[in-house]
Amino acid sequence: MSVLTPREIVEELDKYIIGQHEAKRKVAIALRNRWRRQQLSDSMRDEVTPKNIIMIGPTGVGKTEIARRLSKLADAPFIKVEASKFTEVGYVGRDCESMIRELTEVAVGMVRAEIVKEVEAAAKVAAERRLLDLLLPPKEKPQYVFRPSDPEAGDEGPAPSLADDSEAKTRAFLQKKLQAGELDDKEIELDVRETGKTSMMQVFSSSGLEEMGLNVQEMFGRMMPQKTKRRKTTVAEARRIIEAEEVENLIDMDVVVKRAVQRTENSGIVFLDEIDKVAGRGSKGSGPDVSREGVQRDILPIVEGSTVITKYGPVKTDHVLFIAAGAFHMTKVSDLIPELQGRFPIRVELQSLKSEDFVRILREPKNSLIKQYEAMLSTEGVTVEFSDDAVDAMARIAQQVNEQTENIGARRLHTVMEFLLEDISFDAPEQKGKRVLLEAPEVEERLKKIMESRDLSKYIL
Repeated sequence: MSVLTPREIVEELDKYIIGQHEAKRKVAIALRNRWRRQQLSDSMRDEVTPKNIIMIGPTGVGKTEIARRLSKLADAPFIKVEASKFTEVGYVGRDCESMIRELTEVAVGMVRAEIVKEVEAAAKVAAERRLLDLLLPPKEKPQYVFRPSDPEAGDEGPAPSLADDSEAKTRAFLQKKLQAGELDDKEIELDVRETGKTSMMQVFSSSGLEEMGLNVQEMFGRMMPQKTKRRKTTVAEARRIIEAEEVENLIDMDVVVKRAVQRTENSGIVFLDEIDKVAGRGSKGSGPDVSREGVQRDILPIVEGSTVITKYGPVKTDHVLFIAAGAFHMTKVSDLIPELQGRFPIRVELQSLKSEDFVRILREPKNSLIKQYEAMLSTEGVTVEFSDDAVDAMARIAQQVNEQTENIGARRLHTVMEFLLEDISFDAPEQKGKRVLLEAPEVEERLKKIMESRDLSKYIL
C-alpha cells in the first residue's frame, strides 16, 4: 500500500477488471488515503475518517471483483457480507456485529500466517532435534571414567569417557541421513497431541454462542489438560507433525492478536453487498419491509464507528473502510435512511457491459475465461483455440441473451462458454492429442439452442 500510487492501483485493477474506470479511480483514492492517514500525527490521524463508497450498478459488472482485488493489493483484512443476511431482531438473519468479528478472524489468520513464516526456520531446527532424540534417545546420565585426583599433576576430578564422543559422532551421522531424506520411510513411535472434541463441546458450540464472539471448544480446550496418544508413523510424517507442534510453541498468540486487532481497526475493508435489498424507506405495507429500516439502523452504528466485542477483545470500527454495492433497479440510494446515506459520501455508478466489453473480458484479463478453459482442457491433452470471429460471436450472443432475458452481466459468459464447450469437455478424456479450433459458424451453431429458446424463457417459472 505504501508503494502503490492511485494510478498504479488502477493499472493493477485493469489486469483483472475490464472498464469501470471511474469506480477504479474512486477506490484507488480511498485506498491511498489509508496510507496517507498513517503518515499523519496522532492527533490528526484520529480525526480523519474513511470515505466510504457505495457502488451502483447491475449484477455482473465488476462491483465485487473491484473490492476483492483492492483488498489483495492492500494486503488488508477483507470480508464480503450480504446486507440481506441481517435483520432487526435476528428474524431470519444474523447479528450485524458478526461482520466485524469475521473481519477480525480474517486479520488473525493473516497475521498468524505471517508469523508462521517468521518462525518456520526455528521450528524446523527444533523439529530435527526432537526427531534425532527419537531416533537416538539421549542417555540419562553421562558416563565418566573416574580416577584419583592429583592436584600436583593438574588432575581436577573425573575425565569424560569416549562414550560421549562416540554418541556425538553417531548423532551427526544420523543428522546427515535425516537431512538427506534417507530415513523418511523408517518407522518410529511418537506421542501425538489428541485433538478430539467431546460431544458436550459440540452441543455448546452449536448453541449460538459464537455470535457473541465466544469459542466454547477453545475455552474447554484451555481448561482441560492436553492428552497425548502414542502412535507409529514414518519419519517423514513425524517431521510434519513435530514441525507443526513446534510452530505452535513458537507463536505468541498475544502478539498475533494485538497486531490483528490493529490491522482490523486501521486497514480492514468490509464489502456490504446487496445493500439495495434493505432499502425500503417510505414503502407501504408490512412484512419484510418493516425490518428493512431496522437492518439499516443496526448497520448504522457500525459504519459510524463503534466498539464491537470479539473473542480477541474490543475492536473499534471508526477507521474500517466500508464499500457498499447494489443494483438499485427496484429502489434508489435515496431510499436508504439519511443517516446511512451520509456515511457513504462517495457514490459511483458502474456501467452495463456491452458486446465490445465482453470481447475484452474473454481475452484480456490475466485469468480470462478463454485462458481458464484452454488450461483446463490442456490437462486432458486437448488443445482448444478460439478464432477472433468466434470470440466476437460469443460476446454478441451473451449481449443478446442479457438484453432479452435477465441482465446478469459478465456472468452470462460463463453460461455461454459452458454450453459451447460441453461436448468437448465431456469427450476430452478419449481425445488426447486432439486440436480443436472454434470459429464463428460453429459457435453460432452450438449456441443456437440458447437463442431459439429465449422467447420461451418468459413463460418458464
